[in-house]
Amino acid sequence: MVTGRAQSRARARPHPAAHRPSVCRTGRALAVVFVLLGILGFVPGVTIGYDTLRLAGPLSRALLFGAFQVSVLLNLVHLGFGLVGLALSGTVPGAVRYLAGGGALLLLLAGYGLTVGHGTGAANVLPGNPADAWLHLGFGLTMVTLGLFCAARRRSA
Repeated sequence: MVTGRAQSRARARPHPAAHRPSVCRTGRALAVVFVLLGILGFVPGVTIGYDTLRLAGPLSRALLFGAFQVSVLLNLVHLGFGLVGLALSGTVPGAVRYLAGGGALLLLLAGYGLTVGHGTGAANVLPGNPADAWLHLGFGLTMVTLGLFCAARRRSA
């Protein structure tokens, strides 16, 4: 049991994340979402049709949450994207770069998903369905908006 001075010192210390700027917390939260998506893409039951999961390409019929087409490569991309976000979101400039730059990459991925289609051509290395493309578009727009807003706010401060 902690008593006396030790107890008052424990109460006096704020949580380390309490002083972290909101842009860092936001970048970190989104990065955690991508890490979780990358991991969950390998979990049978969460990924429907897990037995059809392929390394890459449109022939993977595995669906994360029964809706989003995934492959080993796409799961690794999500995982890596999240880990990079965790590393960058420790500082304000890094978090802004992750949000704006990572969001731009997601917009490119959404464009790729909407234009490449579902054929088996050489350009189609990442599986995707319309749900994937719209989700990437939504995440991309959100991240770019947050990154640009935070960058502008930082310049005006």
